[in-house]
Amino acid sequence: MSFEKVDKRDLYRCVSCGNCRSVCPAFEQTGRESKNTRGRILIIRGIYEGKLDDESVFDSINSCTTCGYCTETCPAGVNPPKLVEAARAGLTKTGKMTPTQMRIRDTVAQYSNTLGVDGDRLGWLKEAGLNETGLNETGLKEAGLNETGLNETGLKEAEGEAKTKIKAVYFVGCLDSYRYPQTALKTYKILKNLGAGLLENEKCCGSPLIRLGFDREAADLIKHNAEQVKKSGADTIIAGCAGCFNTLKNDYALEGITVTTVSEYILSHISELKDWLAAENSDIHKLDIPVTYHDPCHSGRHNRVFDAPRALIREIVGAGNFKEMTNIREKSRCCGGGGGVRSGYNELSLAMAKSRLRDVPAGVQYIITTCPLCLRNLSDAGGDIPVIDIVELLSMATEK
Repeated sequence: MSFEKVDKRDLYRCVSCGNCRSVCPAFEQTGRESKNTRGRILIIRGIYEGKLDDESVFDSINSCTTCGYCTETCPAGVNPPKLVEAARAGLTKTGKMTPTQMRIRDTVAQYSNTLGVDGDRLGWLKEAGLNETGLNETGLKEAGLNETGLNETGLKEAEGEAKTKIKAVYFVGCLDSYRYPQTALKTYKILKNLGAGLLENEKCCGSPLIRLGFDREAADLIKHNAEQVKKSGADTIIAGCAGCFNTLKNDYALEGITVTTVSEYILSHISELKDWLAAENSDIHKLDIPVTYHDPCHSGRHNRVFDAPRALIREIVGAGNFKEMTNIREKSRCCGGGGGVRSGYNELSLAMAKSRLRDVPAGVQYIITTCPLCLRNLSDAGGDIPVIDIVELLSMATEK
């Protein structure tokens, strides 16, 4: 079977030492070798050699969240998530896939989002925050939104006013656009005052398709969004989701474009943020509440964004109120939501999330994260501590 975009030597570098068994979140819950990285590699090797390609391999290959913890521990330097994605892609290209894979593929193809929402992706802006974002009743842009680039979605520029190219764009993502619109709105209110705008016609970044093996189908979304970025004139993309961030950074060919997270961008513009708040008779008021932080796999382990969110949290609550979880940074446990596992193996996904919640230190009032999928899965796991986006914490401090 053909495996594209992967170092096929990784298939045979694995020495079956079993280091990955101690960190694989799926193996922790199931105890099954086929749902451990070592077992998966043996199965993927069989797929590559044409010995295995029927439905018997589906549960093994598709129960991986692609969290990458196994990569951290592998003494042979193997990158198992890439092998898993290659195996999924090889199987889907021959028409072999689970009903969940098929449903997500078809949903994204029809709606350009993973949620099957047939609605305006910028509805959170037009419906929830017209007055706050500076749009008058006729839909013309006022001074505060001259740089958003929304004219092609029905928000017309004021007559005679030239469109200004923007330097950065906020890539909202599917979940914040449709499930957490208040997070999108609060994030944008901050970012637009730090020089950022929006894409005219953002679509799903393609991450769910790539992780599930539909890289060819994802190519159309990548092309569309890349053209949108080029059209905006921006040289920076600010991603509001860890999955979007990872995909934009590593799966798009964006020459000369910096891809960053919301926390990194805000932290690097903290002086400007404070100046804007001062002009609004506000400030980042220190919150006297103990909090902890969950590292999303795709921004943390995969891309080493560890320090910026922690620095921003300390800016908000103070160093003394920031309590680390038991397993952090590159050793952070997966929330269980990624790689299609939340959709295809929901009970397993929530069991992983419950394991992660056991790492939360006693006495904290909030679990902070920077990924809406982590937020959703950890919240659904039934803990009694609220999980919130880092922007929600910042908004609490500036609205006090």
